[in-house]
Amino acid sequence: MKKITYISGLLGLIVVIALILQQNGTAILGAFDRAGWALLWLIPFHALPLILDVLGWRLLVSPFDSARPYRASIGTLFWIGAVREAFNRLLPVANIGGEIIGIRMMKWQGIPGAAATAGIVVEVLLTLLNQYLFTALGILLMIALTQQIDTLTSILWALIASLPVPVALFFLLHHGQIFSRLENLAEKLLGGRTKLMELINGKGQLLDQDIRSLCRQPWRLVAAGGWQLAGLIAGSFETWLGLELLGFPISVWEAIAIEAVTQALRHIIFIVPGGLGVQEGGLVLFGSLIGVPPDASLALSLVKRIREIGFGLPALAGWHRAEMRRLRAGLKDDSPANLCKDT
Repeated sequence: MKKITYISGLLGLIVVIALILQQNGTAILGAFDRAGWALLWLIPFHALPLILDVLGWRLLVSPFDSARPYRASIGTLFWIGAVREAFNRLLPVANIGGEIIGIRMMKWQGIPGAAATAGIVVEVLLTLLNQYLFTALGILLMIALTQQIDTLTSILWALIASLPVPVALFFLLHHGQIFSRLENLAEKLLGGRTKLMELINGKGQLLDQDIRSLCRQPWRLVAAGGWQLAGLIAGSFETWLGLELLGFPISVWEAIAIEAVTQALRHIIFIVPGGLGVQEGGLVLFGSLIGVPPDASLALSLVKRIREIGFGLPALAGWHRAEMRRLRAGLKDDSPANLCKDT
């Protein structure tokens, strides 16, 4: 798996270099000169879509009853969310390493492993469903704006055809015992404690129970999903503002359309670390449909990369510092600690 990830990352980097070499480098540099230091405003702005996502996530990790006193603050979840995103976008972990780190960090707050895992599992499922909605919105907007009905309609039908997958997964999580069975199977095949058992402290049955409890509270799911969708739409402002500053203004609807379909492409080809080449190719392809020149799309992609690094590296540095402090203090993974003190 690691070899595939590294090879796909290398191929993605080659695609990025090839795309840049094919375009007018002078035009790309000129766009950056026009925008200037104002582009750095995109880094703190990213806090808005992230905090909207965190507000939804917090609903999923809140206690199910008064017998469970744990509760993570919005500030703590914001930092954990930033670390999760940085892991998935900046490191070769195929978009899953961030979730594992998130569970680990939530256990530092005294949240049981099963409850933390249940919240993230359901959150990831809601993210998948919201990505479908956001992508469908982007495709419909793209059709309305460009009249490219044939090409985009086929993508939309492919999206609809794959929708039963997350629906079936939700049904299994709601009515099945996936994790307890996986835990038993792993123990029989491998023997002893496995990574899965260590993650949830050998409580697969409790994890299934917590997931079912969440699935039986539709108001939580709808509210959390609403915050997530709001975060996705707010994130489109980055595309709008980036192109505005680069000297290629587009409408808000066009920004939502480009952001939605490009994000969908990154999620589909998730094996490529950081979406190298995928993001650039998607922005060039879909941007050209609404009249954005390829050099402007590539400049926008570079701006997004700068924002990812500028927002993600401090989060990773804070996480590393917290890990080192806990290691020196001899704390266990499930020992409560004040994360804000470590940042």
